[in-house]
Amino acid sequence: MKQVGLLLLFVCLSAGIVLAQELPAGEAALGTRKYEQYEKPEVCKSCHVDIYQQWTQAMMSQAYTHHWDEIEYFDLAVAHGKVDPKFKPVSDGCNGCHTPMAFLAGDVPPPRPEANSRANESVSCDVCHTIKGMAGDTPHNFSYISNPGRLKYGPKPGLESPHHETEESDFLKQAQFCGNCHNEKDPWGMWVKGTQLEWLEGPYSKEGVPCHRCHMPKARGKNATMSQEDDVAQHLFHGAHDPGKLAGAVELRMHPEVREVAYDEAVVVKVQLFNAKAGHKIPTGSVEDRIVWLHVTATDAEGKEYHLPVDPKGFEGEEYTIADDVLAYQDLGIPLGKSDFPGVQRDGVPVGDRIFRKPYFDEQGRMTIMQWNTASFGPDYRIGPRETKIETFTWQLPDDIALGKITFKAVLNYQKLVKPVAELLNVPEDESEINIINTATTWVEVYE
Repeated sequence: MKQVGLLLLFVCLSAGIVLAQELPAGEAALGTRKYEQYEKPEVCKSCHVDIYQQWTQAMMSQAYTHHWDEIEYFDLAVAHGKVDPKFKPVSDGCNGCHTPMAFLAGDVPPPRPEANSRANESVSCDVCHTIKGMAGDTPHNFSYISNPGRLKYGPKPGLESPHHETEESDFLKQAQFCGNCHNEKDPWGMWVKGTQLEWLEGPYSKEGVPCHRCHMPKARGKNATMSQEDDVAQHLFHGAHDPGKLAGAVELRMHPEVREVAYDEAVVVKVQLFNAKAGHKIPTGSVEDRIVWLHVTATDAEGKEYHLPVDPKGFEGEEYTIADDVLAYQDLGIPLGKSDFPGVQRDGVPVGDRIFRKPYFDEQGRMTIMQWNTASFGPDYRIGPRETKIETFTWQLPDDIALGKITFKAVLNYQKLVKPVAELLNVPEDESEINIINTATTWVEVYE
């Protein structure tokens, strides 16, 4: 009997070690958990009052319910998976980051947000604070290891809670933690999301400044009602959906090559764009959707306004970085059930404006906004962290130009979703509204 008891003890201990070492992650974690293993955010609210309210305002709480995410998921990703089964795992995998509990519970696709299921909790408190690590060397495609239970992981040591156990987690403080969902590789092996990888290649990683420093800045306060005042990470996760975060992210300066020009000459104006704040490229994340463009105008002494197109630089694929009246996104016809779909206008911004983007192409070489359908990339003409780009505008003065002062204005604009695509898919207007990142002005004097 003693030997049997020891054998059973050994088996149980061994099983525990295997379980701890082999908690599934990524696609292998689909359906390995249950909703009831995770606490609802309202439970956390009872002690973490302020942090809960911040979370309710953040995109983390809307990762599944946000209108564009719902349209992109159900009308494009899920529909594409029904037409082409190879995309079914991809559409299932969307939930691994947009509503992790639903994915882990095997509830894919989850009910639509209007059903008000637990999938609506999106990226909730318990999701992040029960992540104990990640699988693999490079975080991507929901590679986190979820370990739900009474133990919660946090950034500080020695904290006690009347409701749960706490443990300091070094992993929670690292940029790799964010990379689990902010890096994505598609079925073709293309890095269609790479915000953490961009940070890793940039100057901030070398200086030990992780994502949290900018997107969860610390301020004096209490992280729970019973705690002492301390520096507390704010849970608002400011990013691409926050106009305050966008404002001034890129500094603009502009100047003419000469201050005085004859009425029949050309003016050369240069615009400098400096990524002064972001630790990643601008734009980042869903760069297949997002568009940043530079619009330059001139206003003469009589108030007449002219639009200035950018001077081409001559690099390969540059045509995708200068706005034009051409069609794209023909592959949208597949999930939408529209054969021979001609596409929609590619840019939806004034022709000749410089666009800072990384084009995504499908197998047929057509530009796409469906990141899972990306087989190749065009030129990566985005603005890297602490990078300065210079754009030149050479403008032959028109015959009817008024003598006197000409004022030039540069405006750097941003849209979360290309306007023609938003109109096609009936996406609410706020997703394609224009946000001004920055402006700059300069002038020249025109003489006879």
